[in-house]
Amino acid sequence: MKSTVKQSLGRQISVFIFTLFCSLPCLAQTFPIKPIKIIVPFGPGGIADLTARIVAQKMSANLGQGVVIENKPSAGGVVAADLVAKSDPDGYTLLLTSNGTAISASLFQKLPYDTLKDFEPISTLGFFDIAIVVNESSKYSQLKDLIQAAQANPGKLNIGSINIGSTQNLAAELFKSSANLDVQVVPFNGTPAVITALRGEQIDAAVEILGPLVPQIKSKAVRLLAVTGNKRSAFFQEVPTVSEVGLKNFTASSWNGLAAPAKTPPVVINLLNKTVTDALNDPEVKAKLQDIFVEAHASSTKDLRSLLENDIKRWGNIIDKARIPKQ
Repeated sequence: MKSTVKQSLGRQISVFIFTLFCSLPCLAQTFPIKPIKIIVPFGPGGIADLTARIVAQKMSANLGQGVVIENKPSAGGVVAADLVAKSDPDGYTLLLTSNGTAISASLFQKLPYDTLKDFEPISTLGFFDIAIVVNESSKYSQLKDLIQAAQANPGKLNIGSINIGSTQNLAAELFKSSANLDVQVVPFNGTPAVITALRGEQIDAAVEILGPLVPQIKSKAVRLLAVTGNKRSAFFQEVPTVSEVGLKNFTASSWNGLAAPAKTPPVVINLLNKTVTDALNDPEVKAKLQDIFVEAHASSTKDLRSLLENDIKRWGNIIDKARIPKQ
């Protein structure tokens, strides 16, 4: 009797294991069977939103299913991330993640999710530059001029950025500490306010995402002194990086990527990674992203996780050094 029970139990286990391993390839072959939703933690019309829409359109064409964008701007991206973290891990609800995701991990005292454990990385989508600019009529024609003036006049120069805790704001704080400058970093409520203050000479310089500044640069309303990435901008090759000017190893850049809820099946993650990679390698997609000054860049899931981990540490150190209060 016991032998019969053992044989029956053994067959059941074998059938279960066979069904499990057979179902994984089947899942890869059938996914997706309904539209995929990308939750964007920013409002419509910004660089992150436009990037997601451009890539989603090509993903939809490649997958044969709709890939729709849902904007959930609130609380530094926490609302959007929490929604995705608590979604079914089936690949149908994704998060547009970013360096802002890493900042939130250090800026908030407590989050309703674990930034590293509750998500499965898929791929980066693109990188975009942050710029240091001055008014076109400014006497600072190079970044070293601005640095020297700030060193000669401690406490007198102001650098504008958007909201406290934003990537631009932290990049300004990083520039301030790296150059050992006694300057005031002034936060404004949005890019238009920063540009208005700069053009009105209410601030001496500004740190902002390059894309929205391009019309002002091309119309010679503002002057581009440097970009903060680890290489020169693909769109302004003649402009040096901050590191080239003298602040060695200085780097601060913005990026976007895609992530799914934790425990999403690896076959689904791998299929989504391939779909994103194919989309970003498409010449039309690359051209559309270039039009908004985003450099298309796909990655492995492992590389995206490493990028997020490193950014959490980097931005956390900058937040602590700048003594920005936890929210």
